[in-house]
Amino acid sequence: MADYTKKISIKNKRATFDYEIIDEYIAGVVLTGTEIKSLRLGKASMVDCYCYFDRHELYLRGLNISEYHWGTYNNHQPKRDRKLLLNRRELDKIERALQDKSMTVVGLRLFINERGLAKVVIGVARGRKKYDKRDYIKEKDARREMDRAMKH
Repeated sequence: MADYTKKISIKNKRATFDYEIIDEYIAGVVLTGTEIKSLRLGKASMVDCYCYFDRHELYLRGLNISEYHWGTYNNHQPKRDRKLLLNRRELDKIERALQDKSMTVVGLRLFINERGLAKVVIGVARGRKKYDKRDYIKEKDARREMDRAMKH
């Protein structure tokens, strides 16, 4: 029996800095056997991870799952596009949101749930301008200072 006590949670740290997240969804990911084994070892990166539509199906591009160390000739490609599993209503809602020119869909966090299934949190987001990023940093620092003052 597999041991899922080790919590796997891989985050896209740049996403909240580069984008203003408007809506979030949790989607399943279609993976091969060596990909899930590599994920359970925590060997993945979500840097520059985004989603796109192809024939009304949502795909994740930029998710890098390292090759499984003990994999053989049928090991997976680390940077291949992976299909996301959402219900039709959610897919339609995301597709409508993407009609606006400034919107995009980014991968925020990848985790393995209690049943051992890989899930990815995606966010419908609007890109931030350079001055918005500076404002975000100032706001974050001010919040941190207030929290520090409250504790003391």
